[in-house]
Amino acid sequence: MEEEFEFGFTEDPKFSVERYEEMIRNQDLYFFDAQAFENIIDYYIEKNDPAKALQVAEYARNQHPFAAIFLIKQAQLLVVTNKVPEAFAALDKAAMLEASDADIYIIRGNLYESLERYAEALENYEKALDLAEDTDEILLHIAYVYQNMGDYDTAITYLKLCLKQNMENQDALYELAFCYDVMDNQQESVQFYQQYIDNEPYSYAAWYNLGNAFTKLSLFEKAIDAYDYAILIKDSFASAYFNKGNALVNLEKYAEAIEVYRQTFEYEQPNADTYCAIGECYEKLEQMDDARAFYKKSVKMDPKLADAWFGIGVTLDFEERYFEALHFYKKALDLDIANADFWFAIADAEYKLGHLPEAEKAYEKVVELNPLDVDAWLDYSSILYEQQKLNEATEIIAEAIKNNPDAAELYYRMVAYLFAKGEYNEALNNLEYALAADPDKHYILFDYLPQLQNNKVIMDIIARYTR
Repeated sequence: MEEEFEFGFTEDPKFSVERYEEMIRNQDLYFFDAQAFENIIDYYIEKNDPAKALQVAEYARNQHPFAAIFLIKQAQLLVVTNKVPEAFAALDKAAMLEASDADIYIIRGNLYESLERYAEALENYEKALDLAEDTDEILLHIAYVYQNMGDYDTAITYLKLCLKQNMENQDALYELAFCYDVMDNQQESVQFYQQYIDNEPYSYAAWYNLGNAFTKLSLFEKAIDAYDYAILIKDSFASAYFNKGNALVNLEKYAEAIEVYRQTFEYEQPNADTYCAIGECYEKLEQMDDARAFYKKSVKMDPKLADAWFGIGVTLDFEERYFEALHFYKKALDLDIANADFWFAIADAEYKLGHLPEAEKAYEKVVELNPLDVDAWLDYSSILYEQQKLNEATEIIAEAIKNNPDAAELYYRMVAYLFAKGEYNEALNNLEYALAADPDKHYILFDYLPQLQNNKVIMDIIARYTR
């Protein structure tokens, strides 16, 4: 008599897998109970082999036609292999067998979410909420949907519900920080994380997010304290070291920042961003050889990191190697064509090399990209003034004033240009505007036209405002 094989959940999962593979090899048919099939499917999922896992699910369905679990597993695997219509069909069949299984509605919600059919996604997640025992992940998904719909207030409500269910849900903690950030509501973010920490003082993620919120409020000392707590709880938390380094940079504590950035290398592989940040600190300390060495390490690791190419240019510029600096500024610009700072550096280097038309073009680009950059407007007009293009210089300053009506420097420069053109009444009108905006900056006028210090009318007007 032929022996019949049946394998059950008492077996070691590994044994079930071996028996299943033996069955496939022998082109035979063994019977496995439902638990054994689940173990085999999970084994292939862990092995990242969805095709084999799907094959097992098909066998399982044939042997256990009334078990909804295998249709659900099949649907999950069809999602992974991007077979969306088949996944929906498998879920519909599962719902006919066991309509109260929350996973059906979670997976269906995921599918609708990926298709940007948000109303249907929410409908399914809400059903899942009623049926599931652990709901924090479902609440997190509902929050994602509201984020995708641009409704960050509702997303925050669900993220807080998620954390109420599971205080340790890291994803919810980070998403909450993201929502507050998008809404530019750092005050409320600080408040939330401080309350959270009162209940959960050892949550490194909460301390880290509190540090980030303080950073965005420019409260760098407080941010550093928060990052220190995060590091104390989890000393391998590289991101906390990196952000602490950034906070130290904002406090102009560059040597300390370098030490903190270097600590990240103990816990993760050095990366281009960290090398670039260290380079920038050395640059601020005017240790240009060290700065250049770290910028070079950075571009070697990531040739597309524009800031590092730019940094190399800055170190050369500092050493008055303008021609070489220009080469690196242009490499940075190729990677980030709309960066006003890069254009400004190029304009300045071209000017120092005596390439006035090229400098003019670059300044034109700077003010187009960033019309609030007062220094760029001043430098741009200055190049025109040097070339005796007085009308153009005046026009540029007029345009600058239109964009920056409160910048006293621009009015003082306008006064200088108008005097140079012989338009005295107009010049005196602008002098009144300049003095009204900021009387202490009147020295700017004499930087350009020192002879005006002997002009009694002008000195009288200045005296009225500076007494």
